Amino acid sequence: PLTARVAVNRYWEMFFGEGLVRTPEDFGSQGEPPTHPELLDFLAVDFVEHGWDVKRLIKQMVMSQAYRQTSRVTPELLARDSENRLLSRGPRFRLQGELLRDNALAAAGLIDPTIGGPSVRIYQPEGLWEELAIDLKISTFVQDHGDKLYRRGMYIFWKRSSPPPSMMMFDAPSREKCSLRRGRTNTPLQALVAMNDAQFVEAARVLAERSIREGGATPRDRIAYAFRLAAGVRPREATLELLTRAFEQERTIFLKEPARAAKLLSIGEAPRNKQIDPAEHAAMTIVASMILNLDETLMRL
Repeated sequence: PLTARVAVNRYWEMFFGEGLVRTPEDFGSQGEPPTHPELLDFLAVDFVEHGWDVKRLIKQMVMSQAYRQTSRVTPELLARDSENRLLSRGPRFRLQGELLRDNALAAAGLIDPTIGGPSVRIYQPEGLWEELAIDLKISTFVQDHGDKLYRRGMYIFWKRSSPPPSMMMFDAPSREKCSLRRGRTNTPLQALVAMNDAQFVEAARVLAERSIREGGATPRDRIAYAFRLAAGVRPREATLELLTRAFEQERTIFLKEPARAAKLLSIGEAPRNKQIDPAEHAAMTIVASMILNLDETLMRL
């Protein structure tokens, strides 16, 4: 069925960066033909025959040889398949804004996995709604608190005339009109969001606390633990050495400037373990923020 093919194509795009049909907004005879028509047909039929089981479909995709390939490209592969239309290498692309936020919260152990319920209002700069409001009585932003701040990105309240800026910066559509395919850009502003947005700073702070509590006795062990939580892989030796040096440098600074450490550790509503030395916690927070901004975390490599 066409509906099954469209669904398969959408999930394929989510995990491979591009759909088997690369014009999902024009899925049919007038659009671009599928790169692998037999694969699309097989997955669609299999999807229907197994009760439209989405989890099973996703498992098939991520356990496939095509998905599990390395994303490294050789001159020979680049010459033969420059756009990776033949799936000659693993996909490489930046994750969507909702997934980046959810990953940061999950690494920190903050994410609320509750399914269903009303939308939530997360952190955002003051005055955005009011700036565009016609009637302030019905257009005043009131932030949620507690566990609601850590619900998954799909539950974020979305005002079309003033969408969440942290999501828009990562190319989320405004939802003023239907959008079947998101753009994908990489800009310095995205790094500023991931480094300075309250949600990401709080996630880095709590990730730092988690790594101090669970990661081992030395800064090196703790940094490696935080890296694995955020990126899902072990850090390379050169990366680990660089992050460890950064931690030592930042700890020296925060020991001399305790007020600066206290200010950093006050960001976000999640309570802080005051048993942890503030200078050490603040330094590890800086390192955790660095980890959350690395390609290994932001990209599907």
